[in-house]
Amino acid sequence: MPAMTAAVQRTSFSLPLLTLISGSLAIMALSHPPQLPAAWGFVFKPLTTLLIVWHAWRRGAAEPGLARWLLAGLVFSLVGDVALLFPVSGFVPGLLGFLVAHVCYILGFCSRARFAAVRWPFLLFGIVAAMVLGRLWAFVPGALQVPVLVYVVALTLMASQAWAWWRHSVRDPQELRARWAAWGGTLFVFSDAMLAIDRFAGPVSQASLWVLASYWPAQWCMAQSVGRPAELSAA
Repeated sequence: MPAMTAAVQRTSFSLPLLTLISGSLAIMALSHPPQLPAAWGFVFKPLTTLLIVWHAWRRGAAEPGLARWLLAGLVFSLVGDVALLFPVSGFVPGLLGFLVAHVCYILGFCSRARFAAVRWPFLLFGIVAAMVLGRLWAFVPGALQVPVLVYVVALTLMASQAWAWWRHSVRDPQELRARWAAWGGTLFVFSDAMLAIDRFAGPVSQASLWVLASYWPAQWCMAQSVGRPAELSAA
């Protein structure tokens, strides 16, 4: 048993490091001009998300209800990651993958707090989304306006519900996990805003760095919001 415990602890330490290394290599490979062969991005971008999926799966055994939705969201995010490796042909499939991911996250958060249990985050994120969308709307092609609008609504609701879960659970044993979800939603909004600005009104200098350096921490926060067995038993 001590040997097994030590192995688990080493894995717990090494997984964040592996994720950081993989994500850094992906960002360097996808930068322009590339610092690494561009083909490396096709390896390390999905690998980084897969490592986060693994992290969530390991944490979620004791909390299958929430974990099921968050794992589904991460898997659909992986689909979106792969699709967006092809910026032109993969944009709409990528948008669809992340749209489904946000719906899964919303359903997961709603399993912990009723929808809009706290209302002010919806107003706050709604204002932010309206400001960004208003700035970009003139640059969005007509064929993409409806998909983009639907996606922005889903993203806004996801981040808002994550914050509603957190503020609803203040001083509750699940508050720490809810806080992870809230900051994950916030980072996701920032990442997608940078992606949208770069695509429709850009280009943004070092766009891959801005987008991915906030995207993967967002997904890591989502995985952290699933409680470990020890955390749940302590609660």
